[in-house]
Amino acid sequence: MEPNPSRNYASDADLQQMLDLLMESRALTDDWRYLHVGDLLFWFFMLLIHLEPYRHIRLWHAGEKLVGYAMLGEDPSFDVQVHPQYAWHGIEEQALDWAETFLAELRQSDPERWGGQLVSGARQDDPQRMAFLERHGFRPGGEFSEVNMLYSLDAPIPAPVVASGCQVRAVQQDELNNRAGAQRVVWLPWSVGEVSDADYAKLMQLPGYDPELDIVSVAPDGVIAAYVNGWNDPLNKIGAFGPVGTRPAYRRQGLAKAALLECLRRMQAQGMQRVSVSTNNLPAQRLYEAVGFRVVNEYIEYVKPNPQKEQDG
Repeated sequence: MEPNPSRNYASDADLQQMLDLLMESRALTDDWRYLHVGDLLFWFFMLLIHLEPYRHIRLWHAGEKLVGYAMLGEDPSFDVQVHPQYAWHGIEEQALDWAETFLAELRQSDPERWGGQLVSGARQDDPQRMAFLERHGFRPGGEFSEVNMLYSLDAPIPAPVVASGCQVRAVQQDELNNRAGAQRVVWLPWSVGEVSDADYAKLMQLPGYDPELDIVSVAPDGVIAAYVNGWNDPLNKIGAFGPVGTRPAYRRQGLAKAALLECLRRMQAQGMQRVSVSTNNLPAQRLYEAVGFRVVNEYIEYVKPNPQKEQDG
């Protein structure tokens, strides 16, 4: 069946179809060809609080079934995900054309915010996607290429250990300010840190958010010192971490490691068989390796210059 003409994101039902698309596509391929649902949910959250999903997400259907979507996010960044039965038959080109046309409009209205290079990427074992990006003017060499890591849940998880007076547990309903505050302190000045208390409350309402996998390490003074957001793909039985962080004043005390272990323990209890995480940060990579993760893939960032800036230069 030929895909229908594309349309913009419209409702929560579209988000659920996007999640279903990723899970089904992974089941038909492998762990890395498609995003984990946790990646999509956090990216969607960033659009929800900083932009407008109905303008920045484009959808392709075959009949009633969603078979592809594209997102234009901050930085600016471009991503497209297409069901394997429809991949590389035209949706990717339509998606990039939509994104670049929209981006040109945004650059006209707000050149300071949208004037940078267009960012995308591909896994190192995805030659079709790399060739697609290079064919359309992208080149490898961005700042945020990262390693993809995996942890098998086929053995008992070591118990988390923290100093006396600390706690490792799920976030509580009355800790919204404390939890959002930890996010802000860790990630500012990056956009992922521009999260208000009200914003974080929106994250907690997304489909796929599980409060039992929003794990925090709490210092004796009651401050949430470290945290990890855990997300599950129940179809493929794979969890994912992101974001993970520790307040600067509480680093090198084992608090992030304890939160990771507790989240792994809970994911295992929920039937997950493995857990993934990605990072471009060497200290974070060393932390994940200390927990037991191993590097299995690499994400290569691609960039495409702003043609107007090249012309002006």
